[in-house]
Order: sequence, then structure tokens, then C-alpha cells
Amino acid sequence: MKAFARLLDALAFQSARNGKLQLLQEYFATTPDPDRGYALAALAGDLKLRTAKPKLIRELVTERVDPELFRLSYDFVGDLAETAALMWPATEGHCDPDGSPGLTDIVEGLNRLTRSDTPEQIADWLDRMDATTRWGLLKLITGGLRVGVSARLAKTALAELGHVAVSEVEEVWHAFDPPYTEIFAWLEGRDPVPDISKAPTFRPLMLANPVDESELLAFDPTAYFAEWKWDGIRVQVVSQRDGNGTLQKRVYSRTGDDIGDTFPDILDGIDFEAVLDGELLVVRDGVVAPFNDLQQRLNRKRVDPKLLDTHPAHIRLYDMLVAAGEDLRDLPLRDRRVRLEDWFGKTQPTRFDLSPILDFSSWDALSKIRAGARDSGIEGLMIKQADSAYQAGRPRGPWFKWKRDPLLADAVLMYAQRGHGKRSSFYSDYTFGCWRQDSNGSDVLVPVGKAYFGFTDEELAQLDRWVRNNTTNRFGPVREVEPGLVFEVAFDSIHPSKRHKSGVAMRFPRIHRIRWDKPIEEADRLESLEALIE
Repeated sequence: MKAFARLLDALAFQSARNGKLQLLQEYFATTPDPDRGYALAALAGDLKLRTAKPKLIRELVTERVDPELFRLSYDFVGDLAETAALMWPATEGHCDPDGSPGLTDIVEGLNRLTRSDTPEQIADWLDRMDATTRWGLLKLITGGLRVGVSARLAKTALAELGHVAVSEVEEVWHAFDPPYTEIFAWLEGRDPVPDISKAPTFRPLMLANPVDESELLAFDPTAYFAEWKWDGIRVQVVSQRDGNGTLQKRVYSRTGDDIGDTFPDILDGIDFEAVLDGELLVVRDGVVAPFNDLQQRLNRKRVDPKLLDTHPAHIRLYDMLVAAGEDLRDLPLRDRRVRLEDWFGKTQPTRFDLSPILDFSSWDALSKIRAGARDSGIEGLMIKQADSAYQAGRPRGPWFKWKRDPLLADAVLMYAQRGHGKRSSFYSDYTFGCWRQDSNGSDVLVPVGKAYFGFTDEELAQLDRWVRNNTTNRFGPVREVEPGLVFEVAFDSIHPSKRHKSGVAMRFPRIHRIRWDKPIEEADRLESLEALIE
């Protein structure tokens, strides 16, 4: 555990991508199995670990230190793991950093523990560690590994260790479980390339780059296909038979997470063998529902029959990657589309349809089609080179996304919360509101959204000072501020929401501009936002 904690600590203070890659490669090269495999799974977000709730950690610490001192320290630091690790009292003669438990001991031990035994075991581990190792342990078991490493970056470091493309690692990733000893053995030349022919593995998706009309003018429109950019989530359907002839069915998110259990209605509709690329939507009577409806289905461990009936899932297909065991990804898009249409016509799978190809002769004509996207509840357009092969990642050139213009609103800053990681000392998460009239006829602010990006580091420092100088109340890491600062907020759409006091929720809000100059009385009213609901 000590080596993993030192890795997390170094990653948290390393801002350069290449620097992070070097730290990861050194760790993977020098750490034995199975520790390095569990570390890789934790960084990639694939470690199945019984986590400890923050409440338990707070209780363990406040049993040992002054609760008020802990509260004040936590409020100042803004990070539970860091505060607890530094305040945990050293036990005379008990702390043994060199003999503290390894990462494997913790992962496998935590998953074996009963709920009643968990507090005592965590306390024992913390007693045997130094401050940095305690911090790493707490980050791991509370699910707070925010050290600037994405799953793809961790897999990239692994690929570079074995001198292969990251797409090759991603191809075999889902065929194995942590601690990935088979993958390490392959990359280190001890075993051949893993055979995944009978495993329902995820193929890395091909992604598009943003584009505007001025950039498109440099291209020949006759060399491109265009289709709607549907407002759902990108998924990959994988269905193939294993060594026993059993049909294995998966629905993967764009990051390779298996979400099939959340969408049993989709799995029930798969009676074919293929790998397909498409958009997961809620569709009623052939009409695509707003994203807010799909959101009711996402991230659920269990979906009740009523929700299955009222929010029916559907996949709109874009592409075909594998058909009857044949890998089609090296074929031009136009040929893959022909194969997809032919397959769909013969198969007619339930809960699936095809995303139509749009007819256009010039970029100006396509621009006019795009102008109707918002009225149709569509995100924008996808523009794809007709002769493009299907490449993993985001290659520059073949595919573009031309999203509709964002909506804008002026909102007043109401609350600010401390960030995480390198932002833990700054108030960087902002809740903002718009005006509405209360029952007494007075204008009051009601929250309409929250954003934590869209500003520079210099602007963050200015905002942090403003928050500290205008605080009226404190709630742990959150500060309420005197209304006095207006944000111009950009967002993709707005939907009704029973969870918010205002009755609305913004999709993808971000700070567009900080309106230091604008009086708060000129911020938008809630009625203006309600009029934008699609």
C-alpha cells in the first residue's frame, strides 16, 4: 500500500501528461503482481471494492481527536482523506510503515470483512501507516481517487510498458478481471497475445472532433456523410457466442463500462451476433424523448417494471464493427453502412433502428438543416468522411461534430464549494440562481445550476477571493455568499426537474463569462428559462 500511496501522491502533484505517464510506467514496471493489477484497476475505475462511507471515517477520527478541531481543520483543508490522514494520532510503537499491509491485503481483506468488523480493521490499518500511506488508503476506500489520471491514461501507460498501441490493450481489457495478471504477462513477453475470440469484449470507439462552418469550407461536401447527433449516450452493443456456444450479450458505454444490467429491455431484444455502434435513447411511439427521460434510467442498480414501461430504451444505430465474426473496421464507412443496412433489413431487431443519412449538396444547405436541430430536440450534426476506416480514439480529420449553438443566461452566484485535488484550497464549484417572485410578491433567487469550469486559473483566484470576502454563511466546505456577482452561463438545454427548488435543471452548464460589470438586478428571471424548456 505504501508504494501505491506514494504513486497517488506523486500523480496529484504532477500536472504534465508525460510526467504522469512516466510515474505510472515506473510503478507498473517495478511493482509485483497482484498489487500493480489492483492499482491499475483502481486508477481505471474498474476495481470492485467495498468502500467505506465518509461518515465512518469521520466517526473514527473524531473518536481519537477533538471533534471541533477536526471540523475546523476539514473546513479549511476541504479534503476528508487529507484531513483524516494528517490528524490521525500516531500510536506509540504501533506504527510500522515498512510492515504496513500491502495493496492486495487491503483490497482482498476489505471485501472479506463483515460490516461490523470494518471499522476496527480500518482503524488498525491506519494505526500501522504513516500519513501519506493513510491518505492513500482513505482515498482508495472512500472512492475518491482524483489524481488527474483517466482510465485511458492508465491504459496508455500500460500499453507503453509493453510497446503496443493503447487500442490493443483496450481490445483485451474486458476479457479479464483485476488484477490483470494475463495482460501483464502478455505485455512483458511471458505469454502470447490473449485470445479474446470467445469473449464479448469492447472495441474502442471512434470519436469526432468539434468543427465550425468556417473550417468545413475547406472540405468537399460530396466526400462526407451527415447524420443527426442524437441527444442520448453513445453505446456499443456486443453479442457473440462463447466457447460453449452460449450467446454473450453486452451493452457498453463510451468508456467501456458494462451498463447492460441497467437496460434489460435492450438485452432482451438482442438475438443476433454482431458488434454495433449507436446511441442509447428513450423512444416512445417512434419519438425520441428528451435526455432528461433517459437520465431516469441511468446509473440504477435495479430498474422496476414501471420504469421499463414508461421509459422504454432504444438504440439508434450508426455503424457496424463486426458482422458474423468478420471485423469490418478497416472497411470504408460507405461499405460499413451498406453492410449495416443489409443486416438490419434481414434481422429487424426489436428496440433498434438506423440513424438516417441526411441529404445535402453543400455546407450552406447542411447549415440550414442544422438550424432546425434545437426545434427537433437534437444536439446537432455528425459529419463523417465516407471513405474513413473505423479508428480507435479521436483521429483528426475523418469525423466531426457540429453541435447546435449553446443557450445563454445571466445568473447570480449563490453558493461556492471547495474543489478537489489541486483545487482543494479554492472555492471552485459554483451554484447560481435566477430571480422569481415569491408568495409575498418579492423577488428571490432560486438555484438553477452548478458549474466548475469555464474560467482560467487567474479568474479562479479572483473568484476565490471574491467568495471569501463576501461570505455570509458556512456549511462545512460550502459558503453562502452575498448576492453580488453575475455569471453568463452557457448550457445545452434545460429540462423540468422535481429535484430542484426552481423546478428546472440545466444540461452541461459552464461559465461562459464572468460579468463583473453587470448589476444582479439585470440577471435573468426563472420565467425566461422555463420558456426554453424543450
